[in-house]
Amino acid sequence: MNLGAHAGFIVAAYAAAAAMVGVLILWVALDYRAQRRSLDELEQRGITRRSQTKETP
Repeated sequence: MNLGAHAGFIVAAYAAAAAMVGVLILWVALDYRAQRRSLDELEQRGITRRSQTKETP
């Protein structure tokens, strides 16, 4: 595969884009874990979500 005189720029652009996508995926995964931890902590304290209905006895 011959990319010509701009091969370095093309490869660097693809590498930068792949790195950014990887960083964004990692950021979302870490934020998801933090949010789940926060929700679990609130639920343990007895605070429920508005969408969650309590069963009536």
